[in-house]
Amino acid sequence: MSAPEQGRPNPEPPPPGDPRWKEVVDRRTGIDRREVSGPVSPTNLERRRGPGRRLTDFVKSAEEGEMNREQYLFLMAIDAFKRVNRKTFPAWTDVLEIIRKLGYRKTMPSELNLGERANDWTERADAPSGVNKPAERREE
Repeated sequence: MSAPEQGRPNPEPPPPGDPRWKEVVDRRTGIDRREVSGPVSPTNLERRRGPGRRLTDFVKSAEEGEMNREQYLFLMAIDAFKRVNRKTFPAWTDVLEIIRKLGYRKTMPSELNLGERANDWTERADAPSGVNKPAERREE
């Protein structure tokens, strides 16, 4: 069965002069898309490296198999959660619950720029985790 019969678009290139030609970047020209300046995300979460950008010691040691105590404790907590709850992939709310139960609290302003959609906040270092509190029942 040929490609058009399978519902796929015709693999023929567009005719010369078609505006789609302006959108195509031919890799054989030597243009590296990583070098083309584009919009930079100012979130402070970027991990793409380039010339002069090295991994932090925090990330490098973990990627090389040498975790620090904090990383190892977090890994063991995630593993324990997965075992006792029989979950292969914890949800993000599960991960946050584990982090809170490890004793982490939001005591400092964020170093991330998440825009106006997310409001930053802090809490006391001795604040309860709040993850064991039963959900409130809604009256309908």
